[in-house]
Amino acid sequence: MSVALETRGHLISGKEVRARSGATFDSVDPATAEPIAALAAGDAADVDEAVRAARASFSSWRDLDPYERGRLLQRLADAIADDADELALLEARDVGKPLREAQRDIDLAVRTWTYYAGWPTKVTGTTNPADPGVFSYTLREPLGVVGAITPWNFPLVIASWKLAPALACGNTVVHKPAEEAPLSSLRLAELASDAGLPAGVLNVVTGAGATGAALVAHDDVDKVSFTGSTEVGREIQRAAAGNLKRLTLELGGKSANIVLDDADVDAAVEGAMRATFRNGGQVCTAGARLIAHRRVADRLLGGLAPRVEAITLGRYDDPAAQMGPLVSQRQRDRVVELYGSVADEGGRALVGGNAATVETAPDGFFVEPSIFVETTNDMRINREEIFGPAVAVIAVDDADEAVRVANDTRFGLAAAVWTRDGARAHRIARALNAGTVWVNMYGGLDPYA
Repeated sequence: MSVALETRGHLISGKEVRARSGATFDSVDPATAEPIAALAAGDAADVDEAVRAARASFSSWRDLDPYERGRLLQRLADAIADDADELALLEARDVGKPLREAQRDIDLAVRTWTYYAGWPTKVTGTTNPADPGVFSYTLREPLGVVGAITPWNFPLVIASWKLAPALACGNTVVHKPAEEAPLSSLRLAELASDAGLPAGVLNVVTGAGATGAALVAHDDVDKVSFTGSTEVGREIQRAAAGNLKRLTLELGGKSANIVLDDADVDAAVEGAMRATFRNGGQVCTAGARLIAHRRVADRLLGGLAPRVEAITLGRYDDPAAQMGPLVSQRQRDRVVELYGSVADEGGRALVGGNAATVETAPDGFFVEPSIFVETTNDMRINREEIFGPAVAVIAVDDADEAVRVANDTRFGLAAAVWTRDGARAHRIARALNAGTVWVNMYGGLDPYA
């Protein structure tokens, strides 16, 4: 299979259209640094066209029989499943991840759309106690036009998490995918049209940060859901204050993966591999801080280090590759710079710590999977989101110290704890300031959970 170089426009009202300005930008293969597609570079005029299309289709989509809305979403789920090979190939090449990882992502997207296809007939209101002469009830109503801005690390999965519930509840959507990896989102919109979703219900406008800013600033967008960096999230929050737009922001993380002295160390090694090195570490919930009790730290590293050293780097279509490149040269430079900061602040690399060159992809944006030791929680490697395949180990003397270190961060996205003591696990889970806490596992995601 192969994906030919092509020029793609926005998808608005079910039709592919060029940018009003005629401007384009390239999507680049991270393994070769070569362009794989030219995309329409959206501006405020393109965003306005998409928003007007979404607004025009809102009333009819909102008022559609809930059963029919759910049926259309299930047809889209089935279409994604039928098109899984092409979607996985688009995503793998666009992001740089191994093809088998992309295939797992497509399966999760199918599960997400299937789950939310059941929502339209199950969104209910309440009846409320009131004065005998008053009938009080609530209705759950769609907001209107939703703007969805998604990142490049899991393009189709995160788009599905935003688009499926918004559409299921009767909203219409304008989607702005990350400029680094927009191809699977465009294909999703095509599949939605083929599945019978009315024109204008789902629109995709491609472009860089200015395109997303225009979507946030648009007065006829009722809500924006954004996943991305904390810095951009702050900008969106400031911009939305001007028109009181509703926001959902899912931002960065520096998540703690805590291994206590009574943990199953072998299981914790497996968990640390998943926590840190899946998708090249380009995961917002990555367990980048490995907080280990001193009694088990050496055993933990003894199991983890050879596993990390053995990770094979390669192109998306190399069946032997376990990890691909980072998504861009800019991201690679950022990760390598943070790698270098560790020695400057008194830590050291136990494994890796440098950029990497792959013989079959010499121009790719690769870095070495890395383990840093002798680190403290005040180092940059433990304060800043790295979004790369690296874990920093922090040794602690007891569970209370582990919790204090874990909570000493400006982030609060996720955490995990490894222990054989169930009561201890639940106590620590409650003490951790994190939105999601896993116990004796890391990174479990399921739309049904």
